[in-house]
Amino acid sequence: MNRSCPTLRRLALWLLCATGGIPAAAACQAKPGPAEPGAELTVSVMTMGPGAMVWERFGHNAIWIHDPVQGTDLTYNYGLFDFRQQNFILRFARGQMWYWMAGFPAEQYLEEYRRNNRSVWVQELDLPPRARLQLEQFLSWNALPENRFYHYDYYRDNCSTRVRDAIDRVAGGAVRRATEAVPVAASYRFHTQRLTANDPLIYTGLLLALGESVDRPLTAWEEMFLPLKLREHLRSVTIAGPDGHPKPLVKSERTIFLSTAPSPPDAPPDWLPAYLLLGSTIGVLAWVLSRGARRSALARAGFLLVVAGWAVLVGLAGTVLAGLWGLTDHVMAYRNENLLQMSPLALFMLPFLFGAVRGSPGRGRAAFAVAAAVATLSALGLAAKLLPGFEQVNGPVIALALPAHIGVALGLRSLRS
Repeated sequence: MNRSCPTLRRLALWLLCATGGIPAAAACQAKPGPAEPGAELTVSVMTMGPGAMVWERFGHNAIWIHDPVQGTDLTYNYGLFDFRQQNFILRFARGQMWYWMAGFPAEQYLEEYRRNNRSVWVQELDLPPRARLQLEQFLSWNALPENRFYHYDYYRDNCSTRVRDAIDRVAGGAVRRATEAVPVAASYRFHTQRLTANDPLIYTGLLLALGESVDRPLTAWEEMFLPLKLREHLRSVTIAGPDGHPKPLVKSERTIFLSTAPSPPDAPPDWLPAYLLLGSTIGVLAWVLSRGARRSALARAGFLLVVAGWAVLVGLAGTVLAGLWGLTDHVMAYRNENLLQMSPLALFMLPFLFGAVRGSPGRGRAAFAVAAAVATLSALGLAAKLLPGFEQVNGPVIALALPAHIGVALGLRSLRS
């Protein structure tokens, strides 16, 4: 049967409209057509604040897709790993971590973060229906056992960059276009230091282990390796609306849960004076103890403890740094100037220390030669800062290492006099 109104009825409705009887025209409106596939989907980015564990300090995020037609409400999480995974420690050491992604019921997922006192924010995205459907299909495919694993990189390919890339793919590259040429006043090291400032040992270890690659300025695209920065930069992204005019990608934002824990600092702490004080204390202690080593057994024992402990710490640290550079896939640890401050050569001091303290001239000379070489490398690392290409941010490491190296070398020289 023809759905159109008969000619006379159309004419009557036209007359009603023309004379102010507009509501009558609704009687002949066509029935709405079927909804566009994907229109029923709600797509959101869920962002979680930092947690207490070191791997939680950088925050987390996931893609939340609500599908009322299928009756599903899933959050897709790219940050899954397992300490019990086969060869986990070896893979971690080699920089060959395997992470995977999976979908979880949204309410259970949210409850986990509430229990852990971690903030949760949600941004609903105003993607076209077709893009929403494409994203749901991609995430479902990605969650299959044969597709879920990926080679994790802490800065360039992590749980947040995977979320960024999935959204950018269905948004036609709009996220990249809006952010890849936008410089930000931060580096990978800047964010790493401010987010680990609550743990001085982890802070110092990462300060030592990360090379010059983490010190270059980032773009907004790169900065989205941090979930909270992804949340921030998505606000500046626009996509084409139905009329062709740009509209914000983020349709709305809401806070699901707000943590009572203190927020991370906006900038790294300035701990250079503290490192300088610690290094100077080690150096002065070594020199002072060496002055009394010939007369006091207690001073000799103290000198051995300080110098041997420092040599072990420096030598092992240097060995790890060299291994990270030469034997692993931790590319952010390559070209590390801290090898000049923490040299594996320090370990060669150990066989001669006991003899040096007991007054052996040969062993005293050998121990001093090693200590002097280590101190010279450290001084060269400082001098290299005047040359182009030596721009690694390692002032605190130099402040710690150089005075201690000088004090140890002077102490070993004092034993010989």
